[in-house]
Amino acid sequence: MEELSQSFRALGDPTRLRILRLTARAPLNVSELVSLVGVAQSSVSHHLGKLKGLGLIREERQAGFTYYSLALEPQDARWPLIRLAREAADEEGDLARLEDLLRQREDRQALNERLLEPGQSWFLWAGALASLLPALDVADFGCGTGVLSVAIARWASRVWAIDQSEAALTQARERAAREGRTNITFLREDLHRLSLPPGQRDLVVISQSLHHMESPPAVLSEAARILKPGGKLVLLELMPHDERWVLDRLGHRHLGFAPETLEASLREVGFGALTRETHAREGASPFRVFLLTGVKQS
Repeated sequence: MEELSQSFRALGDPTRLRILRLTARAPLNVSELVSLVGVAQSSVSHHLGKLKGLGLIREERQAGFTYYSLALEPQDARWPLIRLAREAADEEGDLARLEDLLRQREDRQALNERLLEPGQSWFLWAGALASLLPALDVADFGCGTGVLSVAIARWASRVWAIDQSEAALTQARERAAREGRTNITFLREDLHRLSLPPGQRDLVVISQSLHHMESPPAVLSEAARILKPGGKLVLLELMPHDERWVLDRLGHRHLGFAPETLEASLREVGFGALTRETHAREGASPFRVFLLTGVKQS
């Protein structure tokens, strides 16, 4: 009861009420709140501290900023306060400014995604770093439209780009031709049963292809078979997720993998010196990826 009374008193301040109403609609950082409510940063920080101390809002770090959002759930005894805050008259025009701010935030995010999409800054860095590698004989499992295969061909001696889709391979060949890459051999084959001879490749790359495969262990076994002793595998895959729509719409056969499961499969087919790197979820995406590397044992 005392907590409810304190919360009522705290929301008696009109600026504090405005801040609660805004953070109840979207996570916001201090600078954004300053621009929305038009008061000094020190004042906004003071009000945020009071609201956080009462458990009305929470803070979370994202991309170098601290964002504040509503902490209460509908079953909380103080939920009627949130309803009152949301229904209060918006005499200052806060909500219209919030809508503009969120639209600008989305525009910035879209721009960032365009700037960082494959073929721009990522590929420039990848090309620069790859130039330090020796010329390798590489197999790209599940090459799709050839984005990665063509990038690898810039530094590899030979690339074997493998996929079951003739339509994808057609696009991959066109991409290679546009860039003048003549060191790529395109194969339309089943990754479970390849025609490539054993023990001749230096590197196998499998970038988000295993979740399309009926038997991932069989594909990993083929990777081990075609590699030289000491050859390396680089595997990028999805963490387990619950997005079942990808099964029908995107043709996935698996809802991601536990890294430990694939590590066990790699050991069974003869890989050692395994390393793993897991990446955080990006933005609102439900997907996370992880990277495994391994070396074929002699």
